[in-house]
Amino acid sequence: MQTASSLNDSGIALTEANRPCDAIELFRKALSMEPENPLLWLNLGIAQQRMGEYELAVASFENALCLDCGLGDAWLSLGLIHYETEDFDLSEQCYRSALESDGSNPKAWNNLGALAFSQGNYREARERFEQAVILDPHYRDAILNLRDACAELGDKRAAAEFDRALAALVPARELSPSRKMSRKA
Repeated sequence: MQTASSLNDSGIALTEANRPCDAIELFRKALSMEPENPLLWLNLGIAQQRMGEYELAVASFENALCLDCGLGDAWLSLGLIHYETEDFDLSEQCYRSALESDGSNPKAWNNLGALAFSQGNYREARERFEQAVILDPHYRDAILNLRDACAELGDKRAAAEFDRALAALVPARELSPSRKMSRKA
């Protein structure tokens, strides 16, 4: 017998295998069993986002947040959609809400840094990337971004140091994904 948890796990696997359309069906079936489960709404939103269904994804993330306003991954996902649609003010609000939920979330700091970087605020971006790296010294995206911010600021020595730090990390599947899906359902 299928459970919401097993459907969630299968949906995650399908989304990660670049089959979000198939995953959406499983997440919806799981939600018919557990409509008050914020992680199922989050994972549905991630699959919808990967399909380019931004309006549906936003609704799913908002459902997740209505059920658990402290769900940092939902705030990060919502912020990413706003970033991708160039609504930078809303994006920043979402990333800050993620930090209110968990001030030690390196992805939120990295995303705030990416936002500042995209707006040409390299000093602010550097500070945010540094915070992300302090929280997770092996966070490839943040180290890469920190290197680039240092280069933009003309700090070639620091940029070279972060380039060496990247090279010293154990090779990963290229850059780490912007977020992981939630397994616990």
